[in-house]
Amino acid sequence: MKPNISRSTKEHVANMNTQNNSEQDVHEAVDVIIVGAGFGGLGMGTRLAREGEKSFVILERATEVGGTWRDNDYPGAACDVPSHLYSYSFRLNPEWSRTFAPQAEILGYLSDVAREEGLLPHIHFGAELIEARWDVELTRWVVLTPKGVFTATNLVTAVGHLSEPKLPQIPGMETFTGDMFHSAQWNRDVDLAGKRVGVVGSGATAIQVVPEVAKEASELVVFQRSAPYVTPRPDRAYTDAEKGMYRRLPETMEEVRSEMFWANEDRYAQRRGTPSLVNPAAKVAIDHLHKQIQDPALVAKLTPDYTFGCKRVLKSNDYYPTFNADHVTLDVGGVESIANGIVRSHGGESHELDVLIFCTGFEATDLPIAYRVFGNSGRSLSEQWANGMQAFATMAVTGFPNMWILNGPNTGLGHNSAVYIAESQIEYIDAALKYMDTNQLAVLEIDGAAEEKFMDRVERLAEGTVWLEGGCKSWYVDARNGRLTTLWPDPAYSFRQENGVFDPAPFELARRHTDAAALSEVR
Repeated sequence: MKPNISRSTKEHVANMNTQNNSEQDVHEAVDVIIVGAGFGGLGMGTRLAREGEKSFVILERATEVGGTWRDNDYPGAACDVPSHLYSYSFRLNPEWSRTFAPQAEILGYLSDVAREEGLLPHIHFGAELIEARWDVELTRWVVLTPKGVFTATNLVTAVGHLSEPKLPQIPGMETFTGDMFHSAQWNRDVDLAGKRVGVVGSGATAIQVVPEVAKEASELVVFQRSAPYVTPRPDRAYTDAEKGMYRRLPETMEEVRSEMFWANEDRYAQRRGTPSLVNPAAKVAIDHLHKQIQDPALVAKLTPDYTFGCKRVLKSNDYYPTFNADHVTLDVGGVESIANGIVRSHGGESHELDVLIFCTGFEATDLPIAYRVFGNSGRSLSEQWANGMQAFATMAVTGFPNMWILNGPNTGLGHNSAVYIAESQIEYIDAALKYMDTNQLAVLEIDGAAEEKFMDRVERLAEGTVWLEGGCKSWYVDARNGRLTTLWPDPAYSFRQENGVFDPAPFELARRHTDAAALSEVR
């Protein structure tokens, strides 16, 4: 049986069919559509699969699961949150090889989750969300993909902040005669051996890429706009005895996880900008720099000029030593222009290069998916967020009924595990879906005033933090409004307290407002 499709939806389907020059399947309607098969999407899917009460699909644009851990397979890629904490609480893993797991191991973990939790039959690969519209007549979401049209009562977006690579706009960039790519789109066909390589950026990705590239390149130039704080990376391999203990006594993994979580929570206080807490933490990073670099001029270039924690604090034992090598150059100020194979920096230096690698981050404050999702007024989420993204409880947006955002506004952390945040949101969304069922509600939409009130609270929490007053420019803050739109400006445990328990009151208020408006129109 084919689901009923409204005229407006049929027009979109027809347009897509014309563009793709092929007939698209119209799939059966389901209860929930999940967009993305990374940590958030697979976590949400696992919850629904285990409960077995709702039909759902997971739409994934790639050909395998993993999200950012699938895409970011550059040399040296690894997590900077301890493995036992950067994993699902409901799927503890005794087999982690190291304190900080490498990319391939995390990807394998997520692949195991998809297979062992029975999610693969629910996942449609190559099904990138082209457009999602709320159909007012059907009170359903209609999602167009290259694999056809999917409809559902609820839409859960789980694409995260780190899904769309961001490239800087550099004059002459298109003239570069060598190989050029973003770290999240690593070109393995390019052999770096003996090449003159430039790495643009000095953030979390660059500090992992640079030491690896230096092993192969004949020359390496690192273009740094601002120096990061880098602290020691306390990494080591787990012994067979430890892994055996974790298998026999799973509760020991829970204890380790708890210790790691609260140790990270202690570090949040540094982000409040209190000198007595910030200064000792900064000293650890500066001492680390001085131990590994002796050249005073190089030390000066690698010393941050902003408050500790204002940007992401990084962990590495081999980043600084790389600059001691004769074939490695640190160029400060960033790239000014490119002309054929010559890359010129703002510092006035010119470098002839064969390969240019951009470690320049992602579209974190202006999410590309927002341009493809349209609410009950026909307005896109990007239009709604023209002055910065926001959502009630970080998940619900007024004007977008039955839509829930995983890893969206104000969900990032500068000190703890993003998986903990995702699980908190999954708990909230699951409770909201059950509330709809219990009360036989077709539509659940957040009240606009409640959303604004929530954002006012977030803004008050952010006041005085190092992210806003630390003297740096970072992707944590949206340049359009100066607001902290990507991070949760409080401890992680408070996120779960405030945003992990569903409260129907502000949603019911929106329903009463809608019902009153409809009654007034009838009269």
